Amino acid sequence: MAYRERPLSPHLQVYRWQVQMVTSILHRATGVILSLGSLLVAWGFIALAAGVDQWSTFSGFARSPVGFIILFGWTWALAYHLLNGIRHLLQDAGIAVAVPSFVKSAWMSIIGSLLLTALVWIIAVMQWRGA
Repeated sequence: MAYRERPLSPHLQVYRWQVQMVTSILHRATGVILSLGSLLVAWGFIALAAGVDQWSTFSGFARSPVGFIILFGWTWALAYHLLNGIRHLLQDAGIAVAVPSFVKSAWMSIIGSLLLTALVWIIAVMQWRGA
């Protein structure tokens, strides 16, 4: 019998991408993003407590294009991780564990996070313009 090189376990090339895989990967990635982004939040709190000069430095960064992209991405990560975490809690309670409802709730967490992020930033921009 001829020896053939075979993978030891199935790899990403073997699987067809499904929303369940994407939500699992995104949940882990957003957890990392939230951990790193909390350093930015801590910087904001420290700058707020440190005085006007430090706050203006932080505020200038947050209002820059790079700061906006980082804060926008962090907001989406927070919204997604929150909604997907609630989804996981419901599934742990035995709700929406059948495959069709699992897929539906996965899409709801993705779309809901985008809508929630848009809502937060619409309100934020309206507040900034009024200030």
